[in-house]
Formats: sequence, C-alpha cells, structure tokens
Amino acid sequence: MLSNDPTDSADSGDVAIADLASLDRFASRLAARLPATAVITLEGDLGAGKTTLVKAVAAAAGIDPAEVTSPTFSLIQIHDAPTGDLQLVHADMYRLCDPDELQELGWEELLEPAEGRRRLIFLEWPQRIAAALPENRLAIRITITGETSRRLILSGFGAEYATIPALVADSA
Repeated sequence: MLSNDPTDSADSGDVAIADLASLDRFASRLAARLPATAVITLEGDLGAGKTTLVKAVAAAAGIDPAEVTSPTFSLIQIHDAPTGDLQLVHADMYRLCDPDELQELGWEELLEPAEGRRRLIFLEWPQRIAAALPENRLAIRITITGETSRRLILSGFGAEYATIPALVADSA
C-alpha cells in the first residue's frame, strides 16, 4: 500500500499559514509549480481548510473560487478555467468504502493527461483510497494551529514532485 505520510518522504517542506492572504500567496506559488497533470492529496481534520486551499488554488488559476464547494456529496467536481487551458478536479473520498469504487467514478480517465490543457486533481481524504493513489503525487497535510492559522506539511512523491515542497515552502 502506498503511503501518504509526509514522514515517509525525504522531499518535504513545512509552511506556516497565518491567514487567508498568506494562503492565497501559497496557493499562487503552488499552482505555478505543479506539473501539467498533477495529483495533490489533502489530509486534515474536518474544518482544517482542505476545500479552502482548493478554492485558493482555483482563484490563482483563474477559476471563480465561489464555484468551488466541498464535493462531499457529489464526490467529484470538475471546474474548467475560462481560458480553457486548465481543468481543476476536486474530489472527496470520505464516503468511499473501498478503492474499487473508484472505477465507477471514472478514476483512470481523470488521471490521464488532458489533451491541450493542464489538469490539477485535488483529493480530500486520500487515506480512504490509499491503495489506488498514484505513486507520483504531492501530499499536503493541514493542521489547525489557531483561529486563522494553519501548518501545511508538503511531501513530494516521485521525481516530478520532489522539488515542489522546497519551492513553495518559501515564507507564506
């Protein structure tokens, strides 16, 4: 089984987020440095800010953040940038009981590169489908440290993601 534990990766970074403005700056750096087809797993307690982070990345990528809501009930939401050059996939795996259920959701197709555009795939509750996670990905664990502050631990798995934690971990 693949791990999503940041301690299992030598390629990690730690980011302190003081408020929404610093989250927006972090999201802009992250969006600019992700591969064309990227898988980003998000772990954290309820209310930690997983969907808020996806909204911030969406805004940085030119997608209206008001369109991005928690996909808890729909499981997967797909948002296209108005420019047509980027697709943001936001998935919540909390309600899945078995990674085999992913087949019904079109999982394999989502992981394929989107011809002519970038595809950023954000997965909340990745531990529910750990056996089906791609080997190459960026894992982000979000910890609540205060009313508006968070700690993000980033881990890059695979060569494409190895340098991302250090690149985006600059002061937020």
